[in-house]
This record gives sequence, C-alpha cells and structure tokens, in this order.
Amino acid sequence: MHYSLRQLEVFLATAHHENVTRAANELAMSQSAASGSLKELEEQFDIQLFDRVGKRLQLSELGRRMRPQAEALMAQARAFEAALEGDDSMGRLNIGATMTIGNYLAVSMIAEFRKRYSGADVTLNVANTETIAAGVAGFKLDMGMIEGEFRHPELETLHWRADELVVFAAPGHPLANNTALSDRDLLSLPWIVREHGSGTRQTFDRAMHGLLPDLDITMELQHTEAIKRAVEAGLGVGCLSQISLSEAFRRGSLVPLKVPGRDFRRELYLITHRKKFHSVALRSWLELCRHSA
Repeated sequence: MHYSLRQLEVFLATAHHENVTRAANELAMSQSAASGSLKELEEQFDIQLFDRVGKRLQLSELGRRMRPQAEALMAQARAFEAALEGDDSMGRLNIGATMTIGNYLAVSMIAEFRKRYSGADVTLNVANTETIAAGVAGFKLDMGMIEGEFRHPELETLHWRADELVVFAAPGHPLANNTALSDRDLLSLPWIVREHGSGTRQTFDRAMHGLLPDLDITMELQHTEAIKRAVEAGLGVGCLSQISLSEAFRRGSLVPLKVPGRDFRRELYLITHRKKFHSVALRSWLELCRHSA
C-alpha cells in the first residue's frame, strides 16, 4: 500500500479540527510532522484533500468523499489491534441524544449497558436534533437518538419507538379543569416552548398547523426543565414529551390539558452514518435500543 494508517489519522484529525496544529496536538505529533504526513499523502496520489481558506483547512470535494472510507478503515484497524492485544473490552462509544431522550431515557440505558459490558466507555452528548445529526454526519458521534423526522443523504434513520407531546399547565391555571381545549382556547394562551431546531418544536409546530402564526409564543427555551419551571411559576402553558412530564404529573406540580382536535403523536429515531463501521460496542448498543423499545 502507498499510504499508512498514520497518514489516515492525520487526515481525519485535520478534517475534524480544520487545523493542522490542533490535529497534531491531538495525535501527540509536532506540527511539522503532521503537515509533512498530510503533504506526503496528497503528493503520493497527486490529489488535494483540503482547500486552504485562510488559516482553516476545509475538506475538498474529494476529501469529503474519502472521509467516510478513512473513518471506517481506522475503526476496523483499531478493532483489529485490540483483538491482537487480547483486549476483549467494548471500547469507546460516543452517543448523541436530543434533550428529552438524553435526560429521561439514555442515562438509564447507559447504566444497563455498563452493567452488561463492564469494559464499556460510553460518552453522552445532549443537544437538539440538528446538532446531533450534524455530529453523526461529521463522525464526531458514533450514533444519535433523536426526536422527530430528520432527513440527511449521508445518514441512515431507523425507527425506534413512539412518543407523544402533552400540553400542560400549573394546577391553578384557569383552564386546568376544562374537559377539552378548543382552537380559540389555544390562541388565548401564552406559550413557553422549545427552540427551533429541536424535534419537540418540530412536532409542536406541525400539531398547531393553521394556528401557528397567531399563537402567543412568549418564551423559547432550550431546556425541558426550564420550560417546566416556567410553567409551574404560572408564566404560561407548555408542550413537551409525556416522557419528561410523568413525574411532575404524579407529584401534581403540573397538570395535562386535553386538546382532542390536535395530533401530538411523533416517533423517536436512531441515526447512524451510512458508511460508519459498526464496532462491537455500536452493534451492542443498537441491540439494546431495539430491546428497550
């Protein structure tokens, strides 16, 4: 072969950081050694993997096409090396999850995963759907667990489980005892909702079709707990996943409001890169997800 695994490491680290110096620091190399490795790889095949934009290195069209294959090769090489060394641990798994899943489902799943596989090293990154999808597409995350639909040409989407949003209020709210809310009621309420880019907001906007431009959205917050606290304080009504509200409903600190004329159902999905190498750890995690559903 006319390339080395070290050259691939430098290529991938540079693609991640868009900077040779930071890539060299990650790989414990000198900046000149990393630059030389990258230059040698390009010269060997008479190609250009990066476009130089000021101090940043952006992947060229060829670099973008080569990156998934390089990621898969390196992942297989690491798995092969671990097998040669007799290392039977699961290795590292970097998971991304949206707010509701990360805060109310993923943590207990990680506990179960570590119970099954004592050598597993699992990292959880919690963000909104768009951020998680970008992380999986950029190979920063091994997989993602997201709320709502998300289409990306490089990502494979797997249906996971059903979910439903619930409109809710503080117990003392004037409409708390209503048997059902009409569209007129919905338009009269001040709303505290998730930000654009989140799966929860996507489902809320879809459910409120025909009313959305006239809704009184007074606050947009990034965190589920912040929305619940604001609603408890009487600042408005909210709409979140039933998964995140069950405990508050049991305590009586929040109460559900019935909205029979609107469809708040949605699905939760698992996403992976289409060209991602599925390590033993990733395959085992996906299997746990399927069983948990």
